[in-house]
Amino acid sequence: MRSRQLGFAAFAVLAIGAAFILSRPVQADETCNSPYMSKLIKEQEDYLYVWTLGVEGMGDGSDKLVTVDVNPRSRKFGQVVAQLSVGGRGEAHHAGFTDDRRFLWTGRLDDSKVYVFDISTNPAQPKLVRTIADFAAQSGYVGPHTFYALPGRMLIGALSNTKDFGGVTGLALYNNKGDYISKYDLPTSKGGDGYGYDIAINPARNAMLTSSFTGRGNYMTDLDVLIKNQQAMSRFGHTMVLWNLKSMQPEKIFQVPGAPLEIRWSLKEGDDWAITATALTSKLWLVKRDAKGEWAAREVGTIGNPEKTPLPVDISLAASGKGLWVNTFMDGTTRYFDMSNPEAPKEVYSKRTGSQVNMLSQSWDGKRLYISTSLLSKWDKKAADNEQFVKLFAWDGKQLKEIWKIDFSKLKLGRPHHMKFGAVPAQPAAAPERVAAH
Repeated sequence: MRSRQLGFAAFAVLAIGAAFILSRPVQADETCNSPYMSKLIKEQEDYLYVWTLGVEGMGDGSDKLVTVDVNPRSRKFGQVVAQLSVGGRGEAHHAGFTDDRRFLWTGRLDDSKVYVFDISTNPAQPKLVRTIADFAAQSGYVGPHTFYALPGRMLIGALSNTKDFGGVTGLALYNNKGDYISKYDLPTSKGGDGYGYDIAINPARNAMLTSSFTGRGNYMTDLDVLIKNQQAMSRFGHTMVLWNLKSMQPEKIFQVPGAPLEIRWSLKEGDDWAITATALTSKLWLVKRDAKGEWAAREVGTIGNPEKTPLPVDISLAASGKGLWVNTFMDGTTRYFDMSNPEAPKEVYSKRTGSQVNMLSQSWDGKRLYISTSLLSKWDKKAADNEQFVKLFAWDGKQLKEIWKIDFSKLKLGRPHHMKFGAVPAQPAAAPERVAAH
């Protein structure tokens, strides 16, 4: 009971934050970030933090946070300037900033450890300041996946549970110091499958959306083995949940077949919709109020050829809400959709950017797009197709132009997954050396 009371007390703080947000447009660089984050990077980012999976026999073999200098005025532009290993291999996956952007939280899907890095004191050299090793014991959940900033809090969406390693799971709430507060089970009744994946909040509508994937039993199984197991393939999520943000109670469950993954609310002022992509059915789904004013989810577009299972993974919605990037893992393709009419997205550009591609992060101005490769250690391709890189592309509104590529295998760093932007403070104590652009 006390845990639940603490949870609602925390969300009283959240409500105050929401009231503040209502007075200004909801904005965040890397448009997937929480709307509660401060210190937005609207111009040139200085660093790219890459949460990287360790590979046995490659370098130190450990999961690590890799820092890349991405400011074109730097002598080290496009180079790795720091790497910080956390020890062992636990399936490094996603990351998220605290609301004050001083700390970066990262998680591992296999052993469920959470690592907190100080990226504020010296953005070029992150420092590990806390390891949370009892996430599973405290919450009953396994696979901390999504790290979503709330005012003074971190909401963590998990993928699995400690009982059967299946997909039924929930959300765990921590304070910014790393202390556990409470948990919220995803609904398993009234059409809910209990599965989790992403979190996306629209404070102006008092709305939170969650999506669904699969449990540890599946994501830690070799993909070639998994797709031949009909029973295992039936254990993927098919729902999205609309939550009342202030009460943290589920209000509506949408049936969205095919494992809806990343969720993006449009940040354009006046827009009132969110978009997601389904991994197994290669569809775009729109969440929007219908003619009766009720929230509804419906299929609005197709990604590639669903019969070939291109496997859409990450998506990034432009700050204007008018364009959507989609990476499809199996065919290594990056696609751009015109979202001028979200009811009818239209693919207007595509480029094969690698043999396998997964995560993507675009700058606030939409001119730069970063792409990484690794999906899951057990799902990545084999042999020559097992490319492991981070690439920077420039986007001029018509085509992508590759600026540089960092080969993580060649540098013995591992498998690059999630990426986040960093910046030097306006008046840093010791600014990194810069040179005039040529």
